[in-house]
Amino acid sequence: QVQLVESGGGLVQAGGSLRLSCAASGRTFSNYAMGWFRQAPGKEREFVAAISASGGRSYYADSVKGRFTFSRGNAKNTVYLQMNSLKPEDTAVYFCAARGTGPANAFYIRTNSYESWGQGTQVTVSS
Repeated sequence: QVQLVESGGGLVQAGGSLRLSCAASGRTFSNYAMGWFRQAPGKEREFVAAISASGGRSYYADSVKGRFTFSRGNAKNTVYLQMNSLKPEDTAVYFCAARGTGPANAFYIRTNSYESWGQGTQVTVSS
């Protein structure tokens, strides 16, 4: 498994931007498909975005499509989630996840597809 640490969360006004980072250690990071999920109070963890191990394919939840961008910097063992035009409903704890098996061009949108998780970073969007 790979160890994951998220950072970059915080408090921002509606319409603002944040960039989340997820740093990985322990394994060959470029072999891992990655995902971002979020969990609001009283709600289940939900899919936000995913990227393949190759970095060539990405996929977004409809609620964030066009506003969020998932990218990976393999040389730095880090993935990034650029979040623009933030809305109050984006408020949640954001988690990154990693999966070390499967085709290099595959991405995954289910929580149980991932074997490693970070501790999460809080994002709060005020109206």
